Order: sequence, then C-alpha cells, then structure tokens
Amino acid sequence: MVDNLKYYNDSMAYDFEMFMPRSAEPTKKDNIVKLPKTKQQKKTKRIAVKCMSTSVMAVMTAMFMLAAMCGNIFLHLQINEVNSKINAVKGEIKEFESEKTNLEVQLERVISYSNIELEAAEIGMQKMDKSQVKYIRVNDKNTAITKDGETVISTDD
Repeated sequence: MVDNLKYYNDSMAYDFEMFMPRSAEPTKKDNIVKLPKTKQQKKTKRIAVKCMSTSVMAVMTAMFMLAAMCGNIFLHLQINEVNSKINAVKGEIKEFESEKTNLEVQLERVISYSNIELEAAEIGMQKMDKSQVKYIRVNDKNTAITKDGETVISTDD
C-alpha cells in the first residue's frame, strides 16, 4: 500500500473542491469601453480586406508577368545565340563552296583542251593528218609485211 501521509502536512482531510468543475471567475476588465460596431465600420473592414486581397493578387500577377517576360527574354537570347552559330557555319560553308569553285576553275584551266593543244605544240607535237597514216595491205589472212619488208606468218589455226 502506498503511504500518502508523506504528501500531506498534519491533516488527513481531502479538498474535494479541487475535483469540482471550475466556475468562470470574473476577469479583470480594463477601463476600455468597446462600442458596438456599426454597419459602416463592418462594411469598411470588408472593403479593406477585399482591397488587400485584390492588391495581393495584383502583386502576384505582376510578379508572374515579370517572370514570364524574363523567361521570354532568356529564350530569345538562347535563340539568337543558336542563330548566330548557324549563320557562322553557313558563312564557312559559303567560303568552302567558293574555294571549291575556285579550285574547279583552276583545274579547268589546267586541263582545258586549248591548253593541252598549246602544250603539245610547244613540245613539237602536231595533229594527225592522212599523210601520217600508213596502211598495210594483207593478201593472205595469215601473213603480214612489216615496215622492213619482212613477211610475218601467223600460226593461229
């Protein structure tokens, strides 16, 4: 059994008021007198709350629009950067095409028919004419006469 005597001083009586529901004790009131709110005051308070929420909404909308514009500017900067890279590559392509055309023209000059004729004339070559052609008359199918006058007989059967 628990020794409750050590918790009480000189008395074995119980205070049952501790277990009773507390009654509302009168609180100390300040000397401030609250006047009943009029309809006009209630209306102005509602208008103030509506204005406050409207202004908060306007600020949020403005911030959203500002963020959207910043995002739009950022995207345009990215697009311009990519477009400048594309234009740089297109410029290089045009340079290479120009160089290719230049090399083709130089090749045409080197290989051109008139240049070949001039080079051939410089080294003593000339166009073939009928006087340079020598015909060989063959009477027999298996024999031929060479330039020296020798007769060559074919052994093919």
